[in-house]
Parts: sequence; C-alpha cells; structure tokens
Amino acid sequence: MRLAFKEWAVIVDALGAGDQVVILRKGGINEGASGFRVDNDRFLLFPTLYHQQRAMVLPAAQARFDRLAAALPPADRVRIEFWADVQEWVRLESREAALNLRGQHVWRDEVIADRFEWGRTKAIYALAVRVFRLPCAVELPLLPEYGGCKSWIELGSEIPTDGSVPVLDDPSFGARLDALRAAWGRPLSVTP
Repeated sequence: MRLAFKEWAVIVDALGAGDQVVILRKGGINEGASGFRVDNDRFLLFPTLYHQQRAMVLPAAQARFDRLAAALPPADRVRIEFWADVQEWVRLESREAALNLRGQHVWRDEVIADRFEWGRTKAIYALAVRVFRLPCAVELPLLPEYGGCKSWIELGSEIPTDGSVPVLDDPSFGARLDALRAAWGRPLSVTP
C-alpha cells in the first residue's frame, strides 16, 4: 500500500488504540476546488505533529499527546504503524450533527465547530474506519512532497500490509460502530 492519509499523531494514536473509530475531515487548503473527497477506502495512517494539536484535543488526549510526542521519531522521519479500511462515511450537513459526535472522538467541541464553519461549504465528512496494525512499524524519511495542507499523499515506497491485525476484535469494533451510528441518530449508508 502506498496511499496515505495525513492526520494528527494524537488522532492516529487514538485510532490505533481503538479509542475512536471515526475520522472527521473538512479538507486541506491544497485539496483543490472540489475540496475533500472520500475516493479511497483503504489507506495508511500518516501521523503529523502539528504544533497546536495538543490544545485542540480533550484533556485525556492531551496526556496521550505528551506521552506520544516524547516517543516520536526525529523530525525528518515518520513512523507508520496503522492502516484504515473505511466501512462507511457520511457528509454531515449541520453543525449540530457534527457536534453530536461528542464522545466518539478526542477533538474539542470548538475544533469540530471551527472545522465545520471553515471555508465556503458548511459541512464536514465523517469516516467510520476499521484500523489495522502493521506487523512491523515502518520508519520513512519525511520527504518534502509529503508536506503541505492536504489529506492524501502517495508514499515513495510500498508498505506491505500482509499479516496486519485489527486493533479491535469484531465484537468491540461492532459496538464502537453502533455507538457512532447512534450518535448520528441514523445508520450510515454511504460507502466509497
């Protein structure tokens, strides 16, 4: 697999621990005129260390960030440990629908509200993902082309996923997915 999805390191860690199964995305500045799109249903999770992300997550996740930041590779490297399989996704068309996901993720409410309001369109995408741990973490050089405010990147080399294991067993993942669906008040029905 070469396709990677850029996300805050603290969120990748929460996904990798099974503490959340949702990714919320508005889209990066460099997404182009069409904005963010869910064109890919499987991708590596590419952790980024955005300097303000600690203040933008809940207090429990701030402690997670502190532990995580101390163990990250050098600034010129990135460690890939997980990949995700999109089970379902939906475009949330109201701020209230986005905020109803409280308890399903580690972002602060004001971050979700800001993401929803940012840009021309008032909407945010929510991706329900099943996360898998690679058999071995892979460290790669942090190439210049990986930079910028964009969601999707193509890695310079293939990362094998054979032997990966889900971070949550089937019953645990099913329960998390059901809780996410309940937060929407309706089943998710749009798939990539």
